[in-house]
Amino acid sequence: IMQTLKGVRHLMTSATMKQAVTEFNMPVPWGEIRGKVWGPDHGRPILCLHGWADNCGTFNTLIPLLPKEWKCVAVDMAGHGLSSHRPPGVFYSFPAYVADIRRVIGALQWKRFSIIGHSMGGNVAGMFSALYPEMVESVVLLDSYGFLPTDAKELHTVIRQGFEGMLEFEKKKDEKKEKVYTYENALMRLLAANPTLSEQSAHILLERGLAQVEGGVVFTRDFRINLKNVVRDTLPSLHYFTIITGLLHSFYCKLHFTTPAEEGFEKMFSEPQQKTFTSTLLLGYKDQSGMVVNVPGDHHVHLNTPETVAQLITDFLQKEAPSHSTAEDTQAAKL
Repeated sequence: IMQTLKGVRHLMTSATMKQAVTEFNMPVPWGEIRGKVWGPDHGRPILCLHGWADNCGTFNTLIPLLPKEWKCVAVDMAGHGLSSHRPPGVFYSFPAYVADIRRVIGALQWKRFSIIGHSMGGNVAGMFSALYPEMVESVVLLDSYGFLPTDAKELHTVIRQGFEGMLEFEKKKDEKKEKVYTYENALMRLLAANPTLSEQSAHILLERGLAQVEGGVVFTRDFRINLKNVVRDTLPSLHYFTIITGLLHSFYCKLHFTTPAEEGFEKMFSEPQQKTFTSTLLLGYKDQSGMVVNVPGDHHVHLNTPETVAQLITDFLQKEAPSHSTAEDTQAAKL
């Protein structure tokens, strides 16, 4: 099995990495945040944030198609990939991810940077940009709206489910051993749970998504990420939309990729009330000089067929390249 994992890693390295890539590692109070770095230390800083249950490997095929002079740092968010799990009894939430990203930016010594976020990573990017607008030059949202609200009528139910889910998880964790898979079975499980992934893309995500143990492999992600998020924003009220409109003004600029409704993230927001929210956001992005681009593909289009979005991202970020940045602003810390 170890040879299989090494073989897959070698295959993915040869097929997707056209430039030098180094490993990112920084300490946090509960362990470490891991990731990957492409590009020169002095390059334009780009932070790449993956989606839920994925890892920073989701950018393996896209980043090599972006300008080589950019410095792209893709992180495994807490509980994902090779990054440490949060301490026992702690919930995963968007504010906590934002705090993690603030730690990463501090370690990199970046003053101004751009963000490319996929799915959940786009929602983290949205919240971070609203809280720290002076630090963010541009935001690219890949099949994401930048915010993920909950219907206020469902709020109490969802929070309760989160609490009960954590208690049940902790009880079962003490009673059950971690499930061990063969590599082939782990691959089959990942593909079954993510029908938008190609088999090649699944291999890429498993590079950081599996760990070797006696008798096989285990998934590296913290299964607490499957629990209901107990820190929620609410959806339906004029007051909420007013707040969102204000948050949109905090963005310097943004590019939003949304894939066809039948294939992408948009199908999760099919209810009329949800459509009202997403339409308001998309109009807000356009009104703030942002771009909304529909591309053919599915939720993982950036990983499965990166050439579909690579040039769009490059053109947008080069067009929006700030003229006011200084060498000190873009100088990254040695990793």
